[in-house]
Amino acid sequence: MNSPTLSPTFTLALALMAIAGSGVMSADEVIHLRDGFDNFRHRAMIEKKAHVAFLGGSITQNAKGHTAMLPAWLKEQFPDTEFAVTNAGLSSTCSVSGAFRVADEVLAEGPVDLLVVEFAVNDDQDAMHDRRTAIRGMEGIIRQVRERSPATDILMVHFINPALLEKAQAGKQAISVAAHEAVADHWNITSVNLPVALAKATADGTMNWEQYGGVHPNQDGYRWVTGFFTEALRQGWGDGEPATEITAHASPETPLDPASYGSVKNLDLARVAMLGGWTLGQVGKELLPVGSIRGDYLDRPVLRADEPGSMLYVEFMGRALTAFVLAGPDAGSVEVSIDGGDWKPVTLFHQHSANLNYPRSVVLADDLRPGFHQAALRVAETRPEGSAGHAVTLLKLGLNE
Repeated sequence: MNSPTLSPTFTLALALMAIAGSGVMSADEVIHLRDGFDNFRHRAMIEKKAHVAFLGGSITQNAKGHTAMLPAWLKEQFPDTEFAVTNAGLSSTCSVSGAFRVADEVLAEGPVDLLVVEFAVNDDQDAMHDRRTAIRGMEGIIRQVRERSPATDILMVHFINPALLEKAQAGKQAISVAAHEAVADHWNITSVNLPVALAKATADGTMNWEQYGGVHPNQDGYRWVTGFFTEALRQGWGDGEPATEITAHASPETPLDPASYGSVKNLDLARVAMLGGWTLGQVGKELLPVGSIRGDYLDRPVLRADEPGSMLYVEFMGRALTAFVLAGPDAGSVEVSIDGGDWKPVTLFHQHSANLNYPRSVVLADDLRPGFHQAALRVAETRPEGSAGHAVTLLKLGLNE
């Protein structure tokens, strides 16, 4: 089957088959029902107009995956409802990137009634975040949505890679999954743990890694996971009548991590002070001569230098400074000094940089005192192992207040 459409019977059967199978893991480890989806159901059933948004990495960016299948299922449930769909998936990006994208790429698209967010795989295998950073990225997303759109219902989902599956099969949680689950628990967000689901299904013989399709699921894999998402929505709705009015979701008195990226801004690259060696131009082969460039970034503004010692200065108000970079075969390291302090090296070259100008977020400085700061950035003399150069290619600079 190539069509993204799923029948309610098929998706529910898939979900229940994996949840109810034998094994050491219980159903509540797959679907963690913390909060319902009453606002979305009200929009769909009463107002007959609803906006569904998806935020994540390449698993979400796939236009034929769950981002098509879930809206198709919703249309089956509410045939008279007009659905708007926003797909804010962006390949290789992590939850920190998501925190700096959610306002412009999701919330700016109009009132969002249901947000489906995933970053467990990319926080694990691409960004290789520690627990603290994975919490700060994911909680930053949730904080912004709750503060700017408190009526939005949120479903957090954890997709699967071999490391996450191996942990689930051992009855444990990978760092990214555990971090995101901590955020979901603190903010009362319903979540779906797909590594646990596949571990159970593998033990039961109902689904395995090969049938699923790998890190980027095949169509059968996407249909299988969408069954869990629809089941989570069904459980959240219950059997009663739809809510008679929209209500704001309650937020905790304090964040899980007060330094999470919940108050972010992107800085205008044209406003930084450059001391030679830097070029403000557009992404393309003229400025990035080696490595392939994804179409998502062609012709976007970029600030680049490839000579060691090239320096720029940034003034900002906040507690953290980040960069969204393209790290190609010639990517090097950038050294950062805050308020005249010691230089700290940040490696940009990545394991996936060999043939690609790889998009990634890096934290240049964090846990700063609140208030005004001056940051100096310079291209490092040292070259990372495997890199063919020293280049620093900045798509965005961001701050967290």
